[in-house]
Amino acid sequence: MKALAKILTALVALQHVFFLVVEMFLWEHEVGRMMFDITAEFAASTAFMAQNQGLYNGFLAAGLIWSLVAAKRDVRIFFLLCVIVAGVFASLTVSPSIIVVQALPALLALVFTLLKR
Repeated sequence: MKALAKILTALVALQHVFFLVVEMFLWEHEVGRMMFDITAEFAASTAFMAQNQGLYNGFLAAGLIWSLVAAKRDVRIFFLLCVIVAGVFASLTVSPSIIVVQALPALLALVFTLLKR
């Protein structure tokens, strides 16, 4: 169970690294526009906000990676909870599908992290 929790946490971290790359560097590129279903004009006018959002996703990824490298279970729990809260909020304010893409994987990682060692 511990190994599965770490694998799921690593996948959530990689997911947030991907979000960082798209939001900070590919927002105005065809990839970013297609991923978020936005026009070139909208992407251009919101790029600074997307970069900020990408930076926050990078902090989430860094925290999760730190929790794995330093073997800090409490840190992992904290950052997984942060991802879950962010995913729930985004699903309420942006798109309901975000709860499946972002919050659910973090919830699964959290559940396996909390199971008896």
